[in-house]
Amino acid sequence: MQNWEVKFHKICGSQNPSVTRWLTIVIAVWAISPVSKAFCTEEPDPVIGLMLEKGMITEREATNVQAQLDARRANPPAQFPESKWRINTSIKDMEVFGDLRLRYEDRLAVDPTGGRIDLQRERYSLRFGLRGEALDNVYYGFRLETSSNPRSSWVSLGTSSGGTTYQDPFGKSTAGINIGQIYMGWRPASWLDITAGKMPNPLYTTPMVWSPSINPEGLAEHLKYTVGEMELFANFGQFLYQDLNPSSASSGLGFNGLFGQTANNIFQIDWQAGLIYHITTNTSFKVGATFYQYFGLQQSSQLNITPLAPYFGDPYVGEGAYTGPGSDNLINGYSGYGGGSGLPGHGSVGYPNNQVGLNNLEVLEVPFEINFKISHLDARIFGDMAYNFQGSQRATAAATAYATYLANQATPATIHAFAPQTHDCKAYQIGFALGSEGGLGLVNGTTAKKHAWEVRTYWQHTEQYALDPNLLDLDLFNGLENLQGVYAAAAYSFTDNFIGTVRYGYATRINNNLGTGGSSGDIPQINPISQYNILQADLTFKF
Repeated sequence: MQNWEVKFHKICGSQNPSVTRWLTIVIAVWAISPVSKAFCTEEPDPVIGLMLEKGMITEREATNVQAQLDARRANPPAQFPESKWRINTSIKDMEVFGDLRLRYEDRLAVDPTGGRIDLQRERYSLRFGLRGEALDNVYYGFRLETSSNPRSSWVSLGTSSGGTTYQDPFGKSTAGINIGQIYMGWRPASWLDITAGKMPNPLYTTPMVWSPSINPEGLAEHLKYTVGEMELFANFGQFLYQDLNPSSASSGLGFNGLFGQTANNIFQIDWQAGLIYHITTNTSFKVGATFYQYFGLQQSSQLNITPLAPYFGDPYVGEGAYTGPGSDNLINGYSGYGGGSGLPGHGSVGYPNNQVGLNNLEVLEVPFEINFKISHLDARIFGDMAYNFQGSQRATAAATAYATYLANQATPATIHAFAPQTHDCKAYQIGFALGSEGGLGLVNGTTAKKHAWEVRTYWQHTEQYALDPNLLDLDLFNGLENLQGVYAAAAYSFTDNFIGTVRYGYATRINNNLGTGGSSGDIPQINPISQYNILQADLTFKF
């Protein structure tokens, strides 16, 4: 004890004996606190007695400390009950993730005659999930989200559906909880990753080709290897695009009445290879090349099934249903599924021209980005290019189908078929992003850091027969082809969780001989669209 007293005198100074004494008392109280063995005895504490005997404290001080200890013994801290929640010992970690978003949106589409549709909506979206790792390099994840639309999780405030009547103010029938992701994966080696289920998109791509909301279903493999400053990667996807089971059924067994059924499932097969090259500490280059193929396509007339939309195997047309003034079609340009009267395959009621067909699609996509610094800011030049090697055949099939459609309608002389537009088979995007350090990705919600900011803009050009129309982003360009225009966005992170974002897009038609093909549930009534505007203001809580 004398050694401790000497040390305290050295720390506090020989002119402060009272400070030394009280510091010694604090140490003593800590030493005999409820975490010590003295907590369990009713006897006077021997440490206090020893300190009193050595003259380190007075009797009055010893009495006060003993009184405090007796009070603690009489009122021990509350013992919390053991938690009933259990995590299996095979689970290494578990993370809650997702976001809650509110949005104001204004969409405006104008047809060639000046007719327009303006959607002004207040919307909300919730995405909530768990993900983590288990033993033996196995990982897992699932996410729930509002809306059943695979290309959007947004729901509009003040809307309700439930048959022919509106379900009162503040209805909930358009809102729901759906499974957006559910997957498992395995990393048997540092260079190999295998994922199965409904998964986050494993491909390096852009919204020009894939809507960010789409989570493909099936099997994917990811490989990576580092050579010096270069990181090589490859991604392969075997995705189940449409399940048409049973593959076969005899007539009279409950499938398609007396006809029975013969069908193939449709698969999308993706092949991707790319690299990331670190030029300097702050400069890098990334590029990938992806080839898309589709297997199992059959025209609906060959399936021996009752005609049900959508018809992915029927020829893509991409044109609206407008047949001139005075026609039975009162909504100019309405787009949808099916073949129509006289077209190959079955027709869907109200949807005479196919907007979803996958025929003659062999697409090569090449996204890229260059990351660098401008002073202390992060900057990125990015873009994407795509070309459909069977675009000429796709254009010819569309022109033939549309001519057949017109020939079976009472159309005025001013409505004509068009020659195959065989050169409209490419798409490209080029853009620039600037942000605070670590801020790139804020616009897309892939990062969040207090006071971070990002601005980005790009130009995009998508021709009618270039891409899979069912994967396109529903926001910019309304999920349609044969449009080109500019996109701009700015985002600011108020905290590590709350992000404010403003987006604007403007697009016009590329080829005036063609419609603006594709499937969109937001404004399907106009085809072709001559001008398109979209404004969005979001508030996102990310967790």
